[in-house]
Amino acid sequence: MTTHPSKVALITGANRGIGLETGRQLARLGFTVLLGVRDLAKGDAAAKGLDGHVEAIALDVAAPDAVARAAAEVERRFGRLDVLINNAAIHYDTGSRALQPDWTVIREAFETNVFGAWRTAAAFAPLLKAGGHGRLVNVSSEGGSLASMGAGAPAYSTSKAALNALTCVLAAELRGSGVLVNAVCPGWVATDMGGPGGRPVAQGAAGIVWAATLPDDGPTGGFFRDGKRLPW
Repeated sequence: MTTHPSKVALITGANRGIGLETGRQLARLGFTVLLGVRDLAKGDAAAKGLDGHVEAIALDVAAPDAVARAAAEVERRFGRLDVLINNAAIHYDTGSRALQPDWTVIREAFETNVFGAWRTAAAFAPLLKAGGHGRLVNVSSEGGSLASMGAGAPAYSTSKAALNALTCVLAAELRGSGVLVNAVCPGWVATDMGGPGGRPVAQGAAGIVWAATLPDDGPTGGFFRDGKRLPW
């Protein structure tokens, strides 16, 4: 197992579920892990439950000022960021239909799932480039794959499709900087959002950790699950 004792990783939406488990696994590899959370008290409690160098940082991806403050804090303390994992997501609206749209839910989904990831990537890109070996992972879903998309969960599916498109654009803009950008589907995982019946959260998080620890000659601009490519 390769350790990364001097690297810093930030995970959004990380006080529970896949985000928290990803933090656990990265901490075991020696990363300093920052759990990005909206509620700092809950984040502090979650961080205390993990071994290694783990702490919470206030970060609401839907609030531009909060994202800017978090980026400034990371720059002040570390001068760089080695891994950014855009994990924060909301509204898995499985009971909804596109022809009966709930515009409030749709707008909220895009605000967090797309615009939140976008503004966070933009704010932290200079820090990812500063180290010369940054990794940016957008936690997506096969539900956003145009190759297999069908009815149901319209807000979630279309927002994840947009996140996949953003992944391609970011990878192209950051090509040559040393920053690798990929989208990862963790699969159907037994979390509060995914519900019971999914696979263990550790398995879903492992694919994210794989993308976060790619070697310098690893892929960029791809869509993966468990290290294997998925169709866009």
